[in-house]
Amino acid sequence: MTIKVEVFSSPGCSKCGHAKEILRKTVKEFGDDRIEWREVNILKELDYAVQMGVLSTPAIAIDGKLVYSGLPSAGKLKILLEEKLIRTGTEIP
Repeated sequence: MTIKVEVFSSPGCSKCGHAKEILRKTVKEFGDDRIEWREVNILKELDYAVQMGVLSTPAIAIDGKLVYSGLPSAGKLKILLEEKLIRTGTEIP
């Protein structure tokens, strides 16, 4: 089963680039076949961002649930994704 991760960003957000890099590295560790992610520009998808409860950027949602508002640490994000993979029965490398 694939986990879907969304990183909410906005133009000019200095921490958003760092959040995307943390996510890229973490996804690479687990493998693209386990985690699918996309960037959501809140200016282009404002209604969706509001629906998800995003109040500031960066923000991260996993499988349709907002889990971080602000810059996550690489360690915390990795643990959260690992726990989610275990719950879905996905083998972890």
